[in-house]
Amino acid sequence: MRAAAVAIVLATLVAACSGPGSFNPLGVEYEYEEDLKIALDGSGTLVVNASIPALVVLRGLPLDTDRLARGDKLKSQIRDLYASESVRVGRIGNWTRHGRRFVGIHLTVSDIRALPKVAPFSWARYELREDGEQAVFRQTLSKPAAAPDALAKAGLTGNEVVAFRLHLPARIRHQNSHYLDRPDSRPASRGNILTWEQRLGQRLEGQPIAYAEDRTPDVMEVRMDRQSILYRTLWLFGLAFLAALLVIGLLIWLTMRRAPEDPEPSSHLPSA
Repeated sequence: MRAAAVAIVLATLVAACSGPGSFNPLGVEYEYEEDLKIALDGSGTLVVNASIPALVVLRGLPLDTDRLARGDKLKSQIRDLYASESVRVGRIGNWTRHGRRFVGIHLTVSDIRALPKVAPFSWARYELREDGEQAVFRQTLSKPAAAPDALAKAGLTGNEVVAFRLHLPARIRHQNSHYLDRPDSRPASRGNILTWEQRLGQRLEGQPIAYAEDRTPDVMEVRMDRQSILYRTLWLFGLAFLAALLVIGLLIWLTMRRAPEDPEPSSHLPSA
């Protein structure tokens, strides 16, 4: 029984890891997902987890949707499509789910504001600017130029989920992320991770995924501190360490001051 339980656990873990980033802790499977981690200087890392049909439908990429297509050829095509002066393509993984081939594309970006120059990201505009004591990030989407029968040709229904996940380096002051099919605000997870979700069909129709503070449609917007969480943490750690040294020094000084003085030796010899 114990061996069977262990086998079940291992099988579950393997299934969960078969498509990295392709689902979230709530169990929502993503057909297309951008997972972006940015720094305050505009650099970042981006992982795109998506099915080949979703890449074809959303971005019009010239890829073979046959799940039995040659993997080496597919990876070479993807590398050529995503590489640019500002984007370095790293590891490309692949797996299958529901009869469709998925890929995980790991990218290093020197400046996220240059991403629209790369064909697979030309549907968006990325902004990162200072505004007083805060930094503002905005990602504006546009309606994909897909044919009306694109979903059917790709073997998709439109109910599949598109997601954008954002990892931020500083404390969040305002954001407009939300849950799938719900208008209410979605809180950040683990302090500084935000997620926007939308149905694939809604994305193809150009329905806004969110509204900015100024009511501009299809804008994912965040306001955050201009000082990174790591920088602030290091400062606090340094101040705490310095305070601890001062306390230790004070205790040593007080101990030495209160210590009894050694008695002076007597100048009189005892009488015989």
